[in-house]
Amino acid sequence: MEDNNDNTAAGEGGGSETNSVTKNKELPELTLVLIGDSNSIEIGPQNILLDHEERRNVEQFSSKLYDFCGRQISVINMLGLENIEEIPVNQGIHAFLLLLPYGLHNSHYSSRVQQLERTFGKRSLLNVMTVVTHKPGEKCESALADLKANSGFNEKRFHTCTRCMTDANDIIDLLEKIDVMVSENNCCSERDEHKEHLDCKCDKEKGIRHEERENPTDNLKCESLNGPGVAEHSQQNDGSAGGEGGHKTVSAETEEKGAFKDVSGNKDKTLNISDERNSQRFQAESETLLRRLNLQDKQQKMSPAEFLKLGPPVKQSHDTSEDDLAHTFIQRLMMLDYRARHIQVKQDNPDVSCSQSVPVSDSEDFDDLFSDSVDSDNSIQSHVHPMDVQMAVFHCSDNFLKQNLVTKLSQCQYALPLLVLNPDTKDIECPLWTFRQITKAWKIAKIKDNSNVVSMKSMPICKAETPMVSFFRLGSLSVSKSQLMNTLINDRHSTFFHRNCPGSTKSRLLMDGVAEIAWYCPAGKPNDSFTDCIAFCNLHGDALSFEKQREILTEKSSVTVVLVPTLEKGQKSTTVIQDLYKLPNPLIILIADNDRGAVQVKDGKYKVGLKDRSQSDVSEGLKGIIRKILSGPHTSFQLESMAKVPGVRVDENDEVCQKGKSAALKTVNMLQGMEISEIKDTFLPCQGDLWQKWCRINKELYHLKGHTEQEKSEKQQQLMQIRQNQCKASCRELMKSFTESLLSLPSKEKEYFLKWTQILIDALSTDDLSSILQSYDEKWTEVLTLKKKHDKSALLTSKQTELEQISKKLQSATFGLEHIFREMGQIYEAHRAVQAESRAVKPKHTHTDWSKYPKLAADLMISGHPVELMDGDAGHVPLTWISSLLDEVIKKLGDQRVFVLSVLGVQSSGKSTMLNAMFGLKFAVSAGRCTKGAFMQLVKVSEEIKKDFKFEYVLVVDTEGLRALELAGNSTRHHDNELATFVVGLGNMTLINIFGENPADMQDVLQIVVQAFMRMKKVKLSPSCVFVHQNVTDIAAAEKNMDGKRRLQEKLDQMAQLAAKEESCDAECFGDVIAFDVQTDVKYFAQLWEGSPPMAPPNPGYSESVQELKNIILSKAKQSAGVKLSHFKSKIHDLWNALMNEHFVFSFKNTLEIAVYRKLEVEYGNWTWALRSNMLTIENQLHTKIENEELDEIKRSDIVKEMSKTSEKIKKDMSKYFEDDKDKEMLVQWRGQFENKIKEFQEELVRGVERKLDEVIQQKKACKKLDDKKTDFENKLLQKSKELAHQLKDKPKDDRELQKQFDGVWSDLVRELTRDTQPIKDINLEDDQANILHILGFEWNLIFGCKKNGRYKTISQVSDYTEYVVLHKHQNTRDQWFPRQMYEKLKCQFKGLLEHGDQELITSLITNVENQSLHEIMKKPVATRGYSSAYLQEVAQNVKRTVTEFEKNKKYAFKKEFTVDLLLYIFDRAATWLSQSHKIFTVKNDARIYLESKKTQYYNIFRSFCKGNSSAVVFGEMIHEKLKVSIVEEVCNNTAIDLAGEMRCTIPAFKENRLNLEKHLLKSLAEKGNFDAFIIYIRNPRKQVEAFIEERVNTYMSRESKDKALNTLRKNVDNVYTFVCQALFDATVKVKTKKGDIDMWVKEFSTFLKVRLTLGAISCQNFKDINNFDFLKEEIERGLATIKKEMSQLSLDKMKEFRQKPEQILIDQLCNCCWETCPFCRAVCTNTVKDHSPDDHSVPFHRSSAVTGRYFRGTEEMSIEFCTTKVTSDLRFYLGGDSEESIPYKIYKTAGPPYVNWSITPDQSKLKYWKWFVWQYQEELEKYYDLKFKGDGQIPSEWKTHTKEDAIESLDEMYHTRCQ
Repeated sequence: MEDNNDNTAAGEGGGSETNSVTKNKELPELTLVLIGDSNSIEIGPQNILLDHEERRNVEQFSSKLYDFCGRQISVINMLGLENIEEIPVNQGIHAFLLLLPYGLHNSHYSSRVQQLERTFGKRSLLNVMTVVTHKPGEKCESALADLKANSGFNEKRFHTCTRCMTDANDIIDLLEKIDVMVSENNCCSERDEHKEHLDCKCDKEKGIRHEERENPTDNLKCESLNGPGVAEHSQQNDGSAGGEGGHKTVSAETEEKGAFKDVSGNKDKTLNISDERNSQRFQAESETLLRRLNLQDKQQKMSPAEFLKLGPPVKQSHDTSEDDLAHTFIQRLMMLDYRARHIQVKQDNPDVSCSQSVPVSDSEDFDDLFSDSVDSDNSIQSHVHPMDVQMAVFHCSDNFLKQNLVTKLSQCQYALPLLVLNPDTKDIECPLWTFRQITKAWKIAKIKDNSNVVSMKSMPICKAETPMVSFFRLGSLSVSKSQLMNTLINDRHSTFFHRNCPGSTKSRLLMDGVAEIAWYCPAGKPNDSFTDCIAFCNLHGDALSFEKQREILTEKSSVTVVLVPTLEKGQKSTTVIQDLYKLPNPLIILIADNDRGAVQVKDGKYKVGLKDRSQSDVSEGLKGIIRKILSGPHTSFQLESMAKVPGVRVDENDEVCQKGKSAALKTVNMLQGMEISEIKDTFLPCQGDLWQKWCRINKELYHLKGHTEQEKSEKQQQLMQIRQNQCKASCRELMKSFTESLLSLPSKEKEYFLKWTQILIDALSTDDLSSILQSYDEKWTEVLTLKKKHDKSALLTSKQTELEQISKKLQSATFGLEHIFREMGQIYEAHRAVQAESRAVKPKHTHTDWSKYPKLAADLMISGHPVELMDGDAGHVPLTWISSLLDEVIKKLGDQRVFVLSVLGVQSSGKSTMLNAMFGLKFAVSAGRCTKGAFMQLVKVSEEIKKDFKFEYVLVVDTEGLRALELAGNSTRHHDNELATFVVGLGNMTLINIFGENPADMQDVLQIVVQAFMRMKKVKLSPSCVFVHQNVTDIAAAEKNMDGKRRLQEKLDQMAQLAAKEESCDAECFGDVIAFDVQTDVKYFAQLWEGSPPMAPPNPGYSESVQELKNIILSKAKQSAGVKLSHFKSKIHDLWNALMNEHFVFSFKNTLEIAVYRKLEVEYGNWTWALRSNMLTIENQLHTKIENEELDEIKRSDIVKEMSKTSEKIKKDMSKYFEDDKDKEMLVQWRGQFENKIKEFQEELVRGVERKLDEVIQQKKACKKLDDKKTDFENKLLQKSKELAHQLKDKPKDDRELQKQFDGVWSDLVRELTRDTQPIKDINLEDDQANILHILGFEWNLIFGCKKNGRYKTISQVSDYTEYVVLHKHQNTRDQWFPRQMYEKLKCQFKGLLEHGDQELITSLITNVENQSLHEIMKKPVATRGYSSAYLQEVAQNVKRTVTEFEKNKKYAFKKEFTVDLLLYIFDRAATWLSQSHKIFTVKNDARIYLESKKTQYYNIFRSFCKGNSSAVVFGEMIHEKLKVSIVEEVCNNTAIDLAGEMRCTIPAFKENRLNLEKHLLKSLAEKGNFDAFIIYIRNPRKQVEAFIEERVNTYMSRESKDKALNTLRKNVDNVYTFVCQALFDATVKVKTKKGDIDMWVKEFSTFLKVRLTLGAISCQNFKDINNFDFLKEEIERGLATIKKEMSQLSLDKMKEFRQKPEQILIDQLCNCCWETCPFCRAVCTNTVKDHSPDDHSVPFHRSSAVTGRYFRGTEEMSIEFCTTKVTSDLRFYLGGDSEESIPYKIYKTAGPPYVNWSITPDQSKLKYWKWFVWQYQEELEKYYDLKFKGDGQIPSEWKTHTKEDAIESLDEMYHTRCQ
């Protein structure tokens, strides 16, 4: 039947040929009429638009266009025809193409337009597309300007193309313009139809039939030109007009009355359009709407993720274009701005009407005043209907965004879509899923015992069973149904959109057939409209056209309200009313034309007249009727019942939703039947008592008392036991089911699963929570009443106890997804802890792989779910869980930068609501679900604004309120301070949320906040802040705001002064604490609700304030670089660990900053090494020049110049590092300091080399007398050797005989040559030392006795110096309670006279004196000028002076033995260096020794002469003997530098920084197990470090990398060999060229060599006969080859004989650092920089006090505590050995130097190394210190479990923690 209709519509009137075409084709999509001049087109087979000559009034299906663009297009060719009245109108005409040839276009345009208007009326001009055609290549730019002069010409409906029409692009552009025109005309025609319908209605009232109206033909023409379906749609003039109305099919009755005839008068050719045509029209209009709203490309529906982004500011009214309308609607709705439903659009498009615009007629004729034809320009579109925007967004959203939108609409107190027509399938849908997040709360007032009792109800709206009152209309009315409904619910707010709402238009598309629902919720007050919650449902459009929806609502309703225009028999509406009347449901009929009041026709059936009655009158009457009906028995409605309605598609039945639901049901069904307060204890045991007990014990670790290490060990064991118990308890079925679903479900199903789980959990707890909250409210009221009466009786105490019990019950009953995720976190932490403790490779098998939990949580966090940061119930941060979670986030997103925004404020002050509105977040805000602890959520920065920011995400941290009621009286202040400090420290910016205007409330919060900011200042963190003043009554009053800001500033300044006293900080005002401008950093907020809840909508001023605050935040955020996620993770650890301690500032340790500093130290080491190695090379070069007598003076400027290239490179490298490193923001604080350090280091190097080389020059000068004789010596030696060889020339000889002959001559020659010189005497250090001691006043017996017993050799390692001291006269012992006469007895029985502090001071004295004395001795020029006893005497006097100074103000004095032993010890340490240096001096300055060193060389010359070798051969031998010494020195010096560089890069201990060296040293000590080496390290760490470096160098060169070291040596040998050969070649060539003699050759050869080698003076007078320089070159090369071979086999030990030694180079490099030791445990500061002020000294691995022999005063009990434990305990220490003043370890810095210069932070990490050492060497330590591990010093049993492997492994863990 439908096909027949379609074919008829398409093909009738066109003859058989047309029929045959159209029968095989679908309905044409476009019908075009070509009119105009036939010369405007060249018809032919290539013409795309028209390829036939026929001109007739029959439409032709264009197969060419179909092939070209795949569209069904019919073309009617009327070109050149004067009579166009016979155009067939059985097919709707979409467009007239007026074709005009260029040149004649202007004149032809006017005539053709007039002809068209005469024939079809003025409206036909809306369908005209003007096409000016031109010849190929012809320009026709003027055409448009010409035509624009004609009134009514629309330039948007204008096109140009060639006459042949063969250009595909031209035709495509033309068709696109036609499509736009048709779409726009369809929208315009809707308005005209609406107007016509109103005219029909008026005519009907006047008794005029539709057929009798004037000019029906004109109407027909207009209708025929408006495209498919136009005549069929009618806009109803009732409550729908502009609000509820939309497109509907005209009823059968209307169609019968208003049937139109064809032009030919054929009645059969009526314009009935098929359903398919109607559908196509609706589709086209929908597409136009979506295109206008920029939603046309939403194949993938919009999701919440698109709006969980930080985008540009939300556009305000008049700034929004239609393209942005949909997105702006969503954004403003998310911000709780109920004005989002009507957003005014800026009028960029002249074709879109503005509601304020007024058309102007161009006629002045009085008759036109009565004409409608010029009232408006129908070509102009109206703006999009607000409800079309809402429904378009709804249809283009996925189910999750729909849910969010509907939730926000509910919060804005708007009606929600209950039944929706799917625009694609036309199915009726119920979006039940969208209601699942909505919870409604209301209060019911009842009279009980003559008093008004109010009970509260709160439940998910899907579960609520309430009466439902449904409204619909039959026909069209002048009364607005929706407006009437609003008066029943909230007469101050348009819950249902109606015709009088802002933005309403005549046309709308998507609302007809939609049923909306809203709930009235009473407040429990006398003025409530209804006493219980009632649902109101509104069916939009004429219910006659939506039978299915009408039936559904009628069936579900408790009361049905019908609006009709009149109540007469014979109408279609009468039939519907009759059916409703027969139903048992109550029925109320509202009659528009009836002026009678309410009449009850029979029981439950009412009729009410509306005529001439006010709306308020009708509303009150209607309320009364509804109340009366609902007071009796009535049916109830539940949203969930919609899922069972046949014929309605429910979104929750989608497969993906069902899978998520079934998985959730599987999990939650386990909880059915249980008391809600028992669920967590039963199914989530890890987070209950176990976790809270763990937190309590963990906090106690930071507040130890008494036996701290024993207590600490026990508590750590308790913690591990709890973790083990958690592991055992973690295999609950609930968690197994939940985590398996998370692991297995795809992303969409997982999202549904999580939502359903929360929904089902909420459903479980709704009733219980409501009753508990009701009880809490009642009990709280009773307590307040008693307090107001100042009642302090037992009754008040009893009520408070009951309130506390209810509070605990409320806490137990509060159950949500966050608790399940908390359980996951605890399971993970427990297993991680147990695994780490057991060091198992794999954890024991559990119900699932717990290691994947952080990944699951990270996925959720990335997708926009809040994650719990601080457990609100336990008040603790699960650091392991949070760290692993953030690690997974970093793996997925990269280590992105985030801007951390945190919020602080009192409880229930709207913090979460504000954040949710600002960023579209999901923090819990429902009643009874106040935020506990802290949650964090990621918000991505959108691409549109990313370029303006230096970070990729905003991380929002929401916190529980300060001054929480449940914490009242339970350490509230401490908890608040802790929370505020933590949150402020985390945030780059903190929002301080102040609620109300109560100064007292404000003061408490401000004091907490100001103290938190002051703490940040002291630990060098600098967040910013903005104060948000919510719920201010009059935010518009500028004067009041200024006064408020002034008072706030005063209060902040006052709080800053108070906090400064508490935190011991200087601050006069808040501006001294943090950068703050009261004018820009304070924002006033309007109150949230516009009226009184529960029916009040949000205040629009609130959303404006939210947007303004967001803009403030973003403007400040632009100045911030944020923080990397890894840095944020570290900051969480640092802040929380510091907060665990009583003294936050002392305890805070910025681990990230420490790690960055450690890396900087590594770079610093690289920079200094580059400078040092370069300086060593420069030193070698200058040393050679001095030896070659090229330099006789060293200028510092010359050294600096030589270093300039390397120095500049280091500067560039430093700049690059500080400017480009990923941590550059943190590095900037040290840049100036390190640049200065590099300068100082370079200057120190220059001074050192200058001093060394100056000594060489001085030595050279001192040896000059001998050097001058050397040439003479060598000439005589050569002459004598030559003469002796000549004498023995003809005699038989063997080597023994030759040696005998030579020895005889040699002895005489040496005697002769040294006749006038005195030999240098050997030194006798022992005699000198004894004489110096005697000169200082010490007796000979004492001196010899001390030397004999040898005790002085170990004075630096003595554990007890009691034997070296004596008490002053009248001085009591260290313990004042012992009398003097007990001294000798006490001395024998107890640990000597000295306190541990005294022992430490003496040890430091010895170490300092030793270092200073050796430094002074080594500065003496012994190697250049020889030894003098005066050097030792000077040092001895300084030592004696230092010891005497040390004794001042001490209770004891040193015996003489101490000073003698100390001096003997220093002399002994210096003896080796003095002997070696003097030996160097002797070798270089004693003529006899010099000559003896040459004996072998000259014997070889003598032997060569004896063998008859030529002068060239002998001379060659002499040359290579001289070269050998210099080559060996050059090779060894260079190899030493190269090997030092290689070892620094390859030996792990020498890489990186000082801390790394310390780690490897400790490893080495543990592996060797030598207690004495440990003691040396403890007493004199530098000495042990130097020994360790030397040992590692020797191991490297002799064992580990011997081959590699030898290769380095050989490489240098080859290098020098090549250099010498080249010099030999160059010298020979030059001499041969210039025909020089042997003197010239020697000179040239020396010149080429002196750059690197020293040849020394060579006498040529015995070799004048040499003239074959090639032969000489060959001889020398043979000798060089021998040297090369010998050098390649040289022992690496040979390097120790020369200036540069690899071990010394590395010692100089690696020991050029800080050597300060901890005042408590003597651990060495590990800062790589020597003088690192102003940074404190620090070390990551402090030691047990037992390591240094600390003990408890008055006992022999060893103290075993670690410094890092002591600073968290209540222990105290004495400032000196004889002082009674003690200081708490917690504030150790107040003790002054050296304590104040150390940073000792609490550390709960288990560094097992020193625990193992104390236990391993217990006996040795007891013996060494003469103390006992007993009593308070007993070693905890846990220490005894650590192995050497554990100890070494703990060093690696420590290093990784501090440096990564």
